[in-house]
Amino acid sequence: QVQLVESGGGLVQPGGSLRLSCAASGSIFSIYTMGWYRQAPGKQRELVATITSGGSTNYADSVKVRFTISRDNAKNTVYLQMNSLKPEDTAVYYCNADLVSFYSDSGNYWGQGTQVTVSS
Repeated sequence: QVQLVESGGGLVQPGGSLRLSCAASGSIFSIYTMGWYRQAPGKQRELVATITSGGSTNYADSVKVRFTISRDNAKNTVYLQMNSLKPEDTAVYYCNADLVSFYSDSGNYWGQGTQVTVSS
């Protein structure tokens, strides 16, 4: 069973920084794209950033420059460095991966989410 586990969330003051990590484990053959999504209270889940196996990145306009996504393919881990955090960044952040497992077709997987709260 494929599992994605996020870590690194917490409480931070405006202007602060956090680094989120997400490690994928299980019977994974290959991970194509990994990314981060977030969902704030009362709002729909939205894309934050994605990164392909080749390193191509995509960011939501609201986080460009401030956030940086990266990955370690050997560890099946994706990171999200968040700088200059704003209260508007407060949300549950979810890890996502498009991958191929040894026992099934390509699929999309989600982590359980990690809370990021930006408040003074």
